Amino acid sequence: MNLKLEKISGYNVLTIQDERIDAHNSGELKEYLLQMIESGEKQIIVQLEHVRFIDSSGLGALLSGNKHIIVKSGKLALTNIQKQVLSMFELTRLNRVFDIYADLNEALSSEN
Repeated sequence: MNLKLEKISGYNVLTIQDERIDAHNSGELKEYLLQMIESGEKQIIVQLEHVRFIDSSGLGALLSGNKHIIVKSGKLALTNIQKQVLSMFELTRLNRVFDIYADLNEALSSEN
């Protein structure tokens, strides 16, 4: 999986650069998120602008990261979600579970 991690204003901004999050790469995403959380990171923003498709295993990887970070009193937010991917979050009602922002600037300003 092609991931890019940056520190911006004290937040870990993880950009997923793959077009798909599915059974083939969701395990790697889940493991990466869990390692970040276990290492003490408490503020993660995941950018999904390149992602054009997500399946249930991809949603599960993000959900697992979200559950683990909540236990550590942290927060995982999502930004730049493509319309067809957002429809999967809405269909599964996960848009009610995650903090979803239009773009990185909105996420950073609402986090402060």
